[in-house]
Amino acid sequence: MAALLLLPLLLLLPLLLLKRNLWPQLRWLAADLAFAVRALRCKRALGARALAAAAADPKGPEGGCSLAWRLAQLARERPAHTFLIHGAQRFSYAEAERESNRAARAFLRARGWFGEPGGGGAGSAGQGEGATQGAGAAAAGSGAALAERARDRAAGVGGAEAPLEPGATVALLLPAGPEFLWLWFGLAKAGLRTAFVPTALRRGPLLHCLRSCGARALVLAPEFLESLEADLPALRALGLRLWAAGPVAQPAGLRDLLAEAQAELDVPVPGYLSAPRDIMDTCLYIFTSGTTGLPKAARISHLKVLQCQGFYQLCGVHQQDVIYLTLPLYHMSGSLLGITGCLGIGATVVLKSKFSAGQFWEDCQQHRVTVFQYIGELCRYLVNQPPNEAERGHKIRLAVGSGLRPDTWERFVRRFGPLQVLETYGMTEGNVATFNYTGQRGAVGRASWLYKHVFPFSLIRYDVTTGEPIRDTKGNCVATSPGEPGLLVAPVSQQSPFLGYAGGPELARGKLLKDVFQPGDVFFNTGDLLVCDDQGFLHFHDRTGDTFRWKGENVATTEVAEVLEALDFLQDVNVYGVTVPGHEGRAGMAALVLRHPHSLDLVQFYTHVSENLPPYAQPRFLRLQNLQLVHPSRNNPCLHHNRLIQAHT
Repeated sequence: MAALLLLPLLLLLPLLLLKRNLWPQLRWLAADLAFAVRALRCKRALGARALAAAAADPKGPEGGCSLAWRLAQLARERPAHTFLIHGAQRFSYAEAERESNRAARAFLRARGWFGEPGGGGAGSAGQGEGATQGAGAAAAGSGAALAERARDRAAGVGGAEAPLEPGATVALLLPAGPEFLWLWFGLAKAGLRTAFVPTALRRGPLLHCLRSCGARALVLAPEFLESLEADLPALRALGLRLWAAGPVAQPAGLRDLLAEAQAELDVPVPGYLSAPRDIMDTCLYIFTSGTTGLPKAARISHLKVLQCQGFYQLCGVHQQDVIYLTLPLYHMSGSLLGITGCLGIGATVVLKSKFSAGQFWEDCQQHRVTVFQYIGELCRYLVNQPPNEAERGHKIRLAVGSGLRPDTWERFVRRFGPLQVLETYGMTEGNVATFNYTGQRGAVGRASWLYKHVFPFSLIRYDVTTGEPIRDTKGNCVATSPGEPGLLVAPVSQQSPFLGYAGGPELARGKLLKDVFQPGDVFFNTGDLLVCDDQGFLHFHDRTGDTFRWKGENVATTEVAEVLEALDFLQDVNVYGVTVPGHEGRAGMAALVLRHPHSLDLVQFYTHVSENLPPYAQPRFLRLQNLQLVHPSRNNPCLHHNRLIQAHT
């Protein structure tokens, strides 16, 4: 009887939904519900891992930080399963554990810590280290290695270097490869912070990054030494301990860290050396383009590293998948999402130091790749390649990433499908991420009430003229309507914190909004404008502030302008991004006013730009101004421009 009474209501429900305009959103209810359940399961699993680590033996490897105990767990549960493929090299999870243990012991030696080879040394992360040096030295390394170090000290090589303090920062200036991973994991196990330095930085920007994160040591790739030769005196003047990740022609103060690591034992180190006192503690620095100048060192907490272990689980990737990763590891997308996400599910990653559109499909065929992590520019390169036999019959079922334009998306799926594209949105320092788990082309995520219950965020009205959110008469921010661009903000909480940047609090100015919807609340300001359509899909609209994106990198216009203003023949400079047909993002345009009576010296200009800016930040176009420039707004940069005189390619 009850069913008969409900039947008319069920028949009328679609009409009611259509009348109230709810059907466009509710048609995706099943997908929203499935993702919400997956997200809650992922959160529960990560929470259980954290509790297990907290209850583990602090002398064992599984009592350490999330990277340490997860790698140790995989080495125990899936020792022979391939973790990493790099060129002709293959490493199992057991081999990755051993290599990172050697690196950890090399860094612990630099800390002045010596423990028992079985992993139960007498020191701690912050106390009693000096008392353990003599007792454990013989057990921590081979006699030959110790004799070599003694000879080095006698010769004055590295003898004046003070031990690294617990929690000190070690910067990595390395290309994507196995060595990057072993050293990163080793630093985490040794209780040291890591700073991922963008490999294109040199001169002033490089020194700025090292100072801003408080680096005490730098590990650099031997192939970078030639381009870094002019920087070495300044690096030594900073008091940095300098290592090379491989053999070099031994300039003073530069030692082969990989050789030192290979001389160490490969057994685990005690977990208490890396276990955080607080899960909000900083364990890593990743540099982001500052909106008002040079790059800023975003603080990455132990909590965020743990959360990133769930990335591929949220994307529906499994242990049996093979992930193709060709993104820079100094970016969050490559390291935290790609590598840490792979550890989270125990899968296999094919790591490439550089992307090759011509080699891509052959690699995918050879390694039976099933998941491809992209940025939009890579997909555009692939669809612009001539057809080849290797692109047929591939095993890729999922492409996950960000920055894929709708036109490229359509061409990519039509040519290389059937496969699913999962577009995401997120920020290195941010506390919000979105997933387009439905595959709706052109969207970066969903704004359903189910999704926002798990990952809360809002879109608020924003005045592009003043650069401030629009508030009502009560002083509260105003939510946008469907189809209206709005500023993406997310509430700050213990589960979704904002840690800011290394340095003074002024670096985070503008990143936090207060009293958004009610007195006392605090929201993170992404600085990005998004649009939510009537079906609940999110679309990227524009960036606020003085930044644009080119070649997969964020470019700060003020940083570029400050470099150009150092040229004595320029009186005024304005830098902005311009769209270029057939290319993702915006290319750099520099509008110049010459200082009387100078002329434009293109040779000096090119040399100065090449030495002081990474390739992606170098202007691609120059525009000569005849009059003194009154700086236009970012939203109308051509207001005072006169004539384009030179293309810089």
